[in-house]
Amino acid sequence: MGRRKQSKKRKPWRALGPFGRIGAILRMTVRAVIVVFIASIVWAGAYRFAEPPGTLLMVERDLAGEDIVYRWTPFEEMSPHLVAAVIAAEDTRFCLHYGIDFDAIDKAIEEAQNGGRRRGGSTISQQTAKNAFLWNRGGWLRKGAEAWMTLLIETLWPKRRIMEVYLNIAEWGDGLFGAEAVAQARFGKSAKHLNAQEAALLASVLPNPNKWRVDPPGPYVRGRVRTVRGRMVQVQRDGLDRCLLQAR
Repeated sequence: MGRRKQSKKRKPWRALGPFGRIGAILRMTVRAVIVVFIASIVWAGAYRFAEPPGTLLMVERDLAGEDIVYRWTPFEEMSPHLVAAVIAAEDTRFCLHYGIDFDAIDKAIEEAQNGGRRRGGSTISQQTAKNAFLWNRGGWLRKGAEAWMTLLIETLWPKRRIMEVYLNIAEWGDGLFGAEAVAQARFGKSAKHLNAQEAALLASVLPNPNKWRVDPPGPYVRGRVRTVRGRMVQVQRDGLDRCLLQAR
């Protein structure tokens, strides 16, 4: 009868010594990074085809006592006016960049340094990554995770899917998430039948939906609507939504 091979016992944590503990921490950190790396790819890959069941922001609003209304609607069941309005209001270079618009970031920094109005350089792709996978607060950790998830969805999803997810999970205030929920609540119609003015109204309040109102819109929102309507013409004239039209 042969000898049993004795299993190698791990040394107790205290017996490792300072260098041994540092090495153990590094190994655990590397393993955790690999797990997160693989899990993020699987998660993003799943959302390429599956409807997100919800977002962390929806959970946050629910815990705050809001009644959440979230209705998924396929891209082809949304008004082309709404798509053009959102591109006009949020990201006119949506079809031109690869997730992060460095030109817009440079312009925002330059305007802020010259005393102009501060504005974000966040693209629709970045907002989709943040809304679908991450939390709403800022900080470098969130920003880094947002950049990574943006790269993932730009790699794994077509632009059409990014816009579809964005329009379905965007917050429109009063617990309303997604174009279908807000179209029904504000205009009593489906997102498919929104006209250009209604679409511009909805797109105009997206940056701050809990402060800016659609019903009724204040002077500032009405001014934004006029600007968005003008940009919608540019979007359609210059084909700035062309990456979304191929499969429509």
